[in-house]
Amino acid sequence: MKPITIITIALATTLGVEAKTWRNVEGKSIEGEYVSRTDKDVTIRLATKKTTTIALDKLHEDDRFWLDNNHPPNAKPSQNPAAVFDQLTFGDNHKQVEEKLKASKFAKLTVAETFIGRSGLNGVFRTTEKIGGLDASLYFEWKNEDSLEEVNLHTDPLPITQAKQTLVPCWKEFAKLLSNLYGKPVISSPELNTSSIPDGAYQPTHLWNLSPKGSVTLGASREGDKLLIVCRFSEKKTNPVALPE
Repeated sequence: MKPITIITIALATTLGVEAKTWRNVEGKSIEGEYVSRTDKDVTIRLATKKTTTIALDKLHEDDRFWLDNNHPPNAKPSQNPAAVFDQLTFGDNHKQVEEKLKASKFAKLTVAETFIGRSGLNGVFRTTEKIGGLDASLYFEWKNEDSLEEVNLHTDPLPITQAKQTLVPCWKEFAKLLSNLYGKPVISSPELNTSSIPDGAYQPTHLWNLSPKGSVTLGASREGDKLLIVCRFSEKKTNPVALPE
């Protein structure tokens, strides 16, 4: 499968969601929208935009019946319209992000699961396919310590001397892909000017605004004499600024 196909499936969503009252076996209820299910649990989105996962054996039998009729366990899962990368959504907690990535067809774990508790989630998952010829690893930012606020795709750092041969093609592929998904960027640069990036800084070259909230930026970051391509999905809107020429 081509890289553009993978990210398109992961990011472009058009299906609607369903809001209903959910009850547990004790009769207590909450309001939420169906997100996804497995053979063991169901994930729903609350009015606060956060998601919660409920074990099926804790769910009222009427809701289990509704799930089996409307979302059979062996059916192809619907994509959540609020998803950023595959099923990841802003507001997910660490456990939800880990579980969704383990089940994802678009990301793969690069270390033994026993190391996740020690190292955290940053850098341990990467896309299953290369983007513009390079691997992209996933990194995360959280607000209130356990609410997903940013998803970042980073390539491995490479020497600046290899930028033209390796990083620029990857950057162009990302720009083309994101433009296909979100239309013309609010801001864009025709070139990746590697000489203007300060050490330790991230310099965006493109900006897209998401609906209903959030933004996507594409650019490069410098670490000493090395550069990496960065695609950043942020829950916060990014204000346009003039890019350096």
